[in-house]
Amino acid sequence: MVSRRLAFSSSVIAAALSCYTLGVVHSRHDDAAVRASYDAKLDAIRAEVRAESDRKPRTSAVVTAGTSGRADGMPSAAARARMVAEIKDQLQSEMGLMPVTLLRDRRSSFVELYSYDTFGKTNYGTAGYLGNGYFITVKHAVVALRDEDERATTRRITSVKVMYRGKEIPAKVIDTGDADVEVHSGDWAIIRTRELDLPPLRVDSAFAYDFADPIFRLGNDYSKGIILSTGYVGQRTPNNLVTCLTDGHPGVSGGGVLNGSGQLVGIPIGRMQGDYRFSFILPLREEMFRKIPQSALQTAP
Repeated sequence: MVSRRLAFSSSVIAAALSCYTLGVVHSRHDDAAVRASYDAKLDAIRAEVRAESDRKPRTSAVVTAGTSGRADGMPSAAARARMVAEIKDQLQSEMGLMPVTLLRDRRSSFVELYSYDTFGKTNYGTAGYLGNGYFITVKHAVVALRDEDERATTRRITSVKVMYRGKEIPAKVIDTGDADVEVHSGDWAIIRTRELDLPPLRVDSAFAYDFADPIFRLGNDYSKGIILSTGYVGQRTPNNLVTCLTDGHPGVSGGGVLNGSGQLVGIPIGRMQGDYRFSFILPLREEMFRKIPQSALQTAP
């Protein structure tokens, strides 16, 4: 019984050793075939590289090249400056902007205006300088108009003065419109002082006031000095005024309304009752300058 088991075990071990030996032999045979194939491909690549290098001339030194860029295709400095200027102009036009330097320059063309009446009261407004001592403002700032209840008033304006370098300069009323109440198409006036060292405004009485045109308003808000406000044109009213949304605080009457080029195109004359943002503009007309010498008036080209 024992001899049979021993013979069976020996047979199994012998069969296992035979299979292992055959596997090792087969594996080595496959590895040899793979290595032979790899060596053949490597030899082919080496032969191709050697042949390619034999066709190209060999250099004795390394050739260098700089890494600096060339601006042959870039515009010149003058061309770039023109391009930037054109972009700025387009942005200013589309967005309704005006150069800050121009706004600051125009500010010095406006002065605070004060009038004194027979009731002992002081009234304040704004006036824009036209040159040779002439200013444009509103009539209701320099002439006593009817009361709010439309009754004739006994109030009279006794003197008109403008502020110049911290001092009051006397002014004389030269011409006025036909308004007898405030916020009227004839609510304008021309006053004159001695000639002052102020930059005169350039006027444009042909400004169209198209809807959404950007405008710039300068006035003596609350008697606190000349203040800037911006807005856009609304529409014309039946009494030949123009509506806009820009601050209409007390004191801005008689100030200036400028277009996008910095030219004087109108004067603020009032606001809607109870609303300081809904303002009325009086567009300039040629008749307003009928008593100003043409040589003293600067007009838009």
